[in-house]
Amino acid sequence: MGEYVIYGAPGSGSVPVEAALTLLGEPFSVVERVVWADKATAEQMAAVNPLKQIPAMVLPSGELMTESEAILIHLADSHPGSGLSPALDSPMRPRFLRWMTYISAQIYSLYWIRDDLSRLAADKAHEVVIKDRTTARIDACWRMMGQQVEPAGAYMLGDEISVLDLYLAVESRWGPRRKAFYAAAPNLAEVVRRVDAEPRLAEFWAARFPFVEGWEMLP
Repeated sequence: MGEYVIYGAPGSGSVPVEAALTLLGEPFSVVERVVWADKATAEQMAAVNPLKQIPAMVLPSGELMTESEAILIHLADSHPGSGLSPALDSPMRPRFLRWMTYISAQIYSLYWIRDDLSRLAADKAHEVVIKDRTTARIDACWRMMGQQVEPAGAYMLGDEISVLDLYLAVESRWGPRRKAFYAAAPNLAEVVRRVDAEPRLAEFWAARFPFVEGWEMLP
């Protein structure tokens, strides 16, 4: 079998995908595409994904996948012995699908706006309003999640790490950062800290999303 090819960037939505592949021990390579850096890079990405978004993943078969939620579910389900997703008949399956989709639809989608406020803002003053309102919405979504779900063990679905935990841990590090996340969903704090401390990912985090000084509160 060939390797997986990930189009992504450090600290981006490709990170949970890369982390999942690292846990699976699957060979993969990363094509760096910091699509928010400049128009030329975004146009390069358009040749792979017309939405000019990352992550995108080319499977060993040559099939292209986009959408981080779909990629993570596929990787986990196609490695049923890994424990990275609950089986189809598991009582945890509805919880898994619900919260994977919730994170993607309710929270991740807001970062298309936040990465470049001029996409929707009429002017600089409007950009401030949009940033404040998306910050409030992210906070509300984490709060609602924390109020509606309790970890089923050391992690969200039990005592084994899953792609839901990876997804949650990475996205909770994006603005307005973990300090806000801990305040909004304190019952989920230990889950993401365990993901941060996963020894099999220590080198990976250092390379792809390092825990720099003050990272929990960076603007």
